[in-house]
Amino acid sequence: MDPAYYSAFAALAGSAIGALTTLGASWLTQREQRRMQQLTHDIVQREELYKHFIEEASKVFIDAIEREPADAPDASKLVGLYALISTMRVLSSSMIVEHADSVVQAIIDTYLKPKLTFREISEALKSSSFVDPLRDFSDACREELRKVLLPRQGALPSSRRARRAAGSSPTNWSGS
Repeated sequence: MDPAYYSAFAALAGSAIGALTTLGASWLTQREQRRMQQLTHDIVQREELYKHFIEEASKVFIDAIEREPADAPDASKLVGLYALISTMRVLSSSMIVEHADSVVQAIIDTYLKPKLTFREISEALKSSSFVDPLRDFSDACREELRKVLLPRQGALPSSRRARRAAGSSPTNWSGS
């Protein structure tokens, strides 16, 4: 065999190996980026769901505090909360759903109690006898999001960075 063939074969083999290496690295990079985008999307979606639930539950809880037990509550407000809980059943852990159910049960119990005046609410807040039905839910949400990020701790250090990576701008972080 002619030595020129050896040189040509070595050059072709080197080019092929270089092309395969580049192709493999590109494929791995794209796969990791796609996986990170999905993780970011999931985190942002959960954050928005939890935020919406907290906002709606707060409004209904205040309504429950302000009503007398004889007043008929607007059931559509509770239906909205149950719809959010059903969405959580799809996206979240059972711990989150249990805490959300507890929030709704606390709201229903509050509807059955006598109306509180602002003075009574103020006194309850000062004496720490006021129960925040959303505290345990909020803590559970934070813990779940932390667990989701834990395997990738260096990848997404904050929810603000997660939103940026998902393509959201600061102006539409308000839930729109």
